[in-house]
Amino acid sequence: MNRISISGMGVALITPFKRDKSIDFDALGKVIEYVTAGGSDFLVVLGTTAETPTLNSQEKKEIVQFVAGKNTAKLPLIVGVGGNNTADVVKNVAGLYEEADAVLSVTPYYNKPSQKGMQEHFTAIADASSKPVVLYNVPGRTGVNITADTCLKLAEHKNIIAVKEASGNFNQLGYILRNKPDDFSVLSGDDGLTLMQIAMGIDGVISVAGNAFPEEFGKLVHLALKGNFTDARSIHLQMIDIIDLLFVEGNPVGVKTALAIKGLIENELRLPLVKGSDVLYEKLKKQVQL
Repeated sequence: MNRISISGMGVALITPFKRDKSIDFDALGKVIEYVTAGGSDFLVVLGTTAETPTLNSQEKKEIVQFVAGKNTAKLPLIVGVGGNNTADVVKNVAGLYEEADAVLSVTPYYNKPSQKGMQEHFTAIADASSKPVVLYNVPGRTGVNITADTCLKLAEHKNIIAVKEASGNFNQLGYILRNKPDDFSVLSGDDGLTLMQIAMGIDGVISVAGNAFPEEFGKLVHLALKGNFTDARSIHLQMIDIIDLLFVEGNPVGVKTALAIKGLIENELRLPLVKGSDVLYEKLKKQVQL
């Protein structure tokens, strides 16, 4: 299987809901158009930001099909297919989403496997997948960390093409960047750290902020990737308040609040998540109107 290259700013798409909590496909179409026009380089669906744990299997299929149909710019489409039951994930990646260009698979959560367990988990997924696999390391959510050594072993697999690194550990990131294969991409999973991580040599980011601020954050990413850190730093410093606000009450609470202020979606989430506080709304409203 040919390895594809993933770089630049990808947007981890939210899932808009109506007031009755059903999926708002009209709003999702608006968000896709907005982030595409804003300069997104690729799209990610069914990630954490999409509130995927609250979506049933039929809704997931409908979302992927809808996004693929609305992706008129033909941006690379990455679909989240993960879990803590390896057999189920293997079953799901075996041709379930033909629309995908790659799948994003998170570390198994709750059951806290060892490094050997995670290596075998992802190897089984990559062996079964009809699409290239992007590893997703986010220990703050899953309780386990893919070490640099394990990541590098997995990077040798012909069907594992990248890692979304959201550990926040710069030393770990450095080991991966120094020793990875040339055709293995490293993507940030932290909007607030992206500039510094690009300076270390990462290839791009899977962004939450890109939903609501695609032009601004995309410009930051593209400038930095071109080596223009002076202008990229200026944008970073302008956006640090916004990025903090997007995550202070959890994700995607903040970014849905911002998108609602912009009139793109209803400010609705599915339990156990609830919409942001009035304080968050007012603070983000001031930032959006700057």
